[in-house]
Amino acid sequence: MIPYNFEYYKPDSLSEAVDIYDALSSMNKQPLYYSGGTEIITMARTNELITKAVIDIKEIPECRVFAVEDNALVIGASIALTQLREFKSFPVLSETAGFPADHTARNKITVIGNICGKIPYKEAVLGYLVTDSSVIICGKNGRWVLSINKVFDKSLQIEKGELVYQLATDMSYSKLPNFCIKKTKQGKGGYPLISMAALKRDNWIRMAFSGVCDFPFRSERMEADINNTGMPKELRIKQAISHVPGPILDDIQGSSEYRRFVLSNLLEDILVKWGGESL
Repeated sequence: MIPYNFEYYKPDSLSEAVDIYDALSSMNKQPLYYSGGTEIITMARTNELITKAVIDIKEIPECRVFAVEDNALVIGASIALTQLREFKSFPVLSETAGFPADHTARNKITVIGNICGKIPYKEAVLGYLVTDSSVIICGKNGRWVLSINKVFDKSLQIEKGELVYQLATDMSYSKLPNFCIKKTKQGKGGYPLISMAALKRDNWIRMAFSGVCDFPFRSERMEADINNTGMPKELRIKQAISHVPGPILDDIQGSSEYRRFVLSNLLEDILVKWGGESL
């Protein structure tokens, strides 16, 4: 049970949602956009999150889209992880949609909610990072499209009141070789020790990780190291790990030393799988 009262709004359009957010913010009600709501409810119950108003966007038509349009897979902010998980025509997105939580929770957690949430792992973002997907946003100044690799830095860098209502991914990426894997402390559930999404395009290996640092990332420097066929495999892996963009996590899931060991093995698996001149 949430231990405080809040106002509830259910707009019919994106413009109405943005206007409501703006009005509530001016009254210092700390509004939140609400779709799946799992994280909001969980954190509100423990007073880790407090708001005086929520704006339910589930029924806004643009947020309910799940379709291939102009050769791009477009999903709205109301689409649950399970729906994307079951879309087998886009393996790298489907696989990474199956990383967070368990099946029951994924029925409610939305893809965009996972990416925008406060929980640091945000595993659903990995497939979108390696496919150079687009983030479609609306706000007081209208609607616009940005590359996710331009706007995602540890988390989505958007302004308060801006709403990510869709993600779009070129279908050409759906046919590429991919390698997605989640390593956990034990079993298949729970938070990741390391989760990884990788694919190969134009003879170049792309990689994104969650669980290595306290934020998910795709690193161009690590990719340059792994794709440097002028170096032997062991040096490529060592160089790539030296360019991890933050301290390697040391927590209950695993020590930093163990994570480094797992990461090294995953990078070796990629090189063995996709080859290279200096293996």
